[in-house]
Amino acid sequence: GRLNADNARFLLLAVLILLYMLCGAAVFSAIELPTEREAKERWEERLENFTRRHNLSRAELRGFLREYEEANVAGIRVDDIRPRWDFTGAFYFVGTVVSTIGFGMTTPATVGGKIFLIFYGLIGCAGTILFFNLFLERLITVIAYVMKSCHERQLRRKGVLPHNSRRGSGTSEVDSLAGWKPSVYYVMLILCVASLIISCCASAMYTPIEGWSYFDSLYFCFVAFSTIGFGDLVSSQNIEYESQGLYRFGNFVFILMGVCCIYSLFNVISIVIKQSINWILKKLSCKCCHRCQRRLFRSRRNVVMPGNVRSQRNISIETDVVNESDTDGRRLSGEMISMKDFLASNKVSLAIMQKQLSETANGYPRQMSCNSKQNGFSGGVGALAIMNNRLAETSVDR
Repeated sequence: GRLNADNARFLLLAVLILLYMLCGAAVFSAIELPTEREAKERWEERLENFTRRHNLSRAELRGFLREYEEANVAGIRVDDIRPRWDFTGAFYFVGTVVSTIGFGMTTPATVGGKIFLIFYGLIGCAGTILFFNLFLERLITVIAYVMKSCHERQLRRKGVLPHNSRRGSGTSEVDSLAGWKPSVYYVMLILCVASLIISCCASAMYTPIEGWSYFDSLYFCFVAFSTIGFGDLVSSQNIEYESQGLYRFGNFVFILMGVCCIYSLFNVISIVIKQSINWILKKLSCKCCHRCQRRLFRSRRNVVMPGNVRSQRNISIETDVVNESDTDGRRLSGEMISMKDFLASNKVSLAIMQKQLSETANGYPRQMSCNSKQNGFSGGVGALAIMNNRLAETSVDR
């Protein structure tokens, strides 16, 4: 049933994520571990030379460094940086909190600040996620509208739609565009291009002002826009900048736009992942069904069935509906119905009811083409449901 399919999809996704994490851990360990060991060896050598030169014990020096680590957590740095808890610094901090970026360069040190952060972040993160969902809804509306306009132009060039018809006026236009939805792959491509453009423009700003390399700036953009927020590179932390007000405003705008675009892109990619998981489960279920049918045929080929013997046919939902209809005959009272036939007939009855309700609500039959059924915009919760509903509205109402 539906619950079993959802459980199978959940388990397969969990296994794939675990394998993905194991592969990522292996790759990062192979790349970064040698560099970490070399850095540790260089540090131990410098620490030994420093203790010899200044006649200090290793224990005293380690105690001093440990105190500096505590000061570093409180926001104290060797180089001069802007105050962490003035109004502008605090505003930057709450921005990283509600956006769930959490760079970690500023953290509350007092008990009151930590308690306030719990309640402040609970409401702020929820509100910001709602904002991202509303942004995603409007972004998908614009993308769907533009792509549908392009699709209408292509149909008019091919002669499918009349050139002088307005939207929603002709029956041919309704029949051709009623069930049309933009492909999830085109939406993903558009969001990828938009995210790349924003990241490149932001990196062009960060490179000369922050003194980072262009690659480090791109790396910071992805870490910040995806709300990962490692904190190894953080923008707008120096005391003074050239055109400081303009730069901080541009930094805020780029981070806001980047987070919204990457958030939308992640949701679209999750739809593609869902499609892939459904395809894998479909392939696995097809193989299992063939094996079960072979075993069932071998076990029942010598069994005498009660009642009339039914002719051999391919079992499908459509054929089950035909045989179960009143016009084509009913089952004999002595013939048992299988659970598979029972579920199939109920599925078809429910599908017919949903189709009739949809046609009654919309005023005309919605023709669902193969592309609209398999474009990935079906089902989902949260942001996925928002995308699905908005795409459905734009594909019918416009």
